[in-house]
Amino acid sequence: MRRMRIIARRGLFLLLLAVPLLPAGAQTPPPFPGISTQGTMNIPAPPADPVIPFVDLTIRNPESGQEVAFSLQLLLLITILSLAPSIIILMTSFLRISIVLDFIKRALSLQQVPPNQVILGISLFLTFFIMWPTFTTIYENAFRPLADGEISVETAYREAEAPMRFFMYRQMQGNPENIRLFMAMRGLDRPDTLADVPTYVLIPAFILNELTVAFKIGILLFIPFIVIDMVVASALMSMGMIMLPPVMISMPFKLILFILIDGWGLLTDQIVRSFV
Repeated sequence: MRRMRIIARRGLFLLLLAVPLLPAGAQTPPPFPGISTQGTMNIPAPPADPVIPFVDLTIRNPESGQEVAFSLQLLLLITILSLAPSIIILMTSFLRISIVLDFIKRALSLQQVPPNQVILGISLFLTFFIMWPTFTTIYENAFRPLADGEISVETAYREAEAPMRFFMYRQMQGNPENIRLFMAMRGLDRPDTLADVPTYVLIPAFILNELTVAFKIGILLFIPFIVIDMVVASALMSMGMIMLPPVMISMPFKLILFILIDGWGLLTDQIVRSFV
């Protein structure tokens, strides 16, 4: 340690001798171009045009009733946008499609294939395919006139509500029992037309109808695959292979049958036709 200190002191002494000293009266050499000699602690002057825009949020009292109405309409619009995922799931064909696809996945004894994200993605795009005429009507009659300032928010809401009500009612046209159930629970009179059914009654009735239809389709999908499971289980039991799980043997036969009959094509075709 002492030897290292002696070597360090000698090195520092030689470094001081190597630095040339400026003669008396000599001028300091000019700095490099573009480098300020004022030091690095000075704050640069702000640019003439600020890069970041100025944002000003002010809160004031409304000056008229129109401003109050506009604030309430804006709040209602933000609320509807926040509920958009629930609207897409419960008020469109998404609910029936997702349940049916989950049923076919369970009927085939598949655990991880296809993943749930894929099932939801297929359900979403099939929903867009089925609901496209309804969405087009809403866009042309409600969204575009509202964006152009031709109608108010209340009128746009009514124009957007009408196609959705018609779609939901058309699915229950052959079996309006759910509408009667909710009308009876609210103590309302028997409706004569669709206009007499309130929207808060039509939506839960449509949800129950979609759940019922989806479960009916799921039962029909399970029947042929249950038959395959029963045949395989009986064959294994007759051969004395009690410890062998029947699912391991029946699943390949289920997949072969599903592919041979073009299961995905038939399933998609029937789901789409169920909404026509």
